[in-house]
Amino acid sequence: MRTTVRLPDELHARAKQHAAESGMTFTDLLEEALRLVLRDTDRIDEPGARYQVHPLPAGEGVQPGVDLTDSAALVDLMDGR
Repeated sequence: MRTTVRLPDELHARAKQHAAESGMTFTDLLEEALRLVLRDTDRIDEPGARYQVHPLPAGEGVQPGVDLTDSAALVDLMDGR
């Protein structure tokens, strides 16, 4: 699957450098990183887990006019543009 990911410039540069030094592609590095984060999904809601799921309050969700499939428009909206 092909997707677009927005990264801070510094993180992108460090990740590309790490991938090159490790003899892997940038895509391979992202895939490995995601697998590492997602490997312990059974522990995600345990107290003290690195990542925890926080549900939205009842009745709140996507605001009218927000298109979750348009990442550029979402960034503009979050930046107040």
